[in-house]
Amino acid sequence: MALFEIRHTDIDGVVVLTPKVFGDRRGYFMETFSQREFNRLVCNVTFVQDNESSSTRGVLRGLHFQKPPYAQAKLVRCTRGAVLDVAVDIRKGSPTYGHHVAEVLSEENRRQLYIPQGFAHGFAVLSDVAVFQYKCSEFYHPEAEGGIDLYSSDLAIDWQISEHEAILSDKDSLYPAFSDFITPFDYHAEK
Repeated sequence: MALFEIRHTDIDGVVVLTPKVFGDRRGYFMETFSQREFNRLVCNVTFVQDNESSSTRGVLRGLHFQKPPYAQAKLVRCTRGAVLDVAVDIRKGSPTYGHHVAEVLSEENRRQLYIPQGFAHGFAVLSDVAVFQYKCSEFYHPEAEGGIDLYSSDLAIDWQISEHEAILSDKDSLYPAFSDFITPFDYHAEK
């Protein structure tokens, strides 16, 4: 019996996972991750680091990535509140280069989003508070950090938060626009 429902998105490799929840009068139980099931249902990736952040309404984080050779795949979820989670294809030569997937992840829907290497990732907090967790396939390397302006007009992402209400870090507000961005990822080299 599969413990996750899998939904493939319009961008190859980006997958939504919804765990099966078993509930009764005591509460509920769900398996949030199984390496065996993930390898069988999605792809063969080993996660090496788990991270968690807490943010308030209006916070936008992203669009982040790590450059090769420290590129990261991520499996993300929101365990409290709700976020709009976004993955942007930044693989040069990809048929979906510059396209994005946007998915609401919340404690109610329990969805998770798998984001392969070669994507920039960010999220907007839609609830009063959100606790966001993510598994990474590579350790954090500050020297490999990269990012793209969250409000790049050519990406046309509707963050569901107006730009004047958004709360960004100083670093996130300095990233280049997508039109000025030079990607370190090559779609054909990764195939």
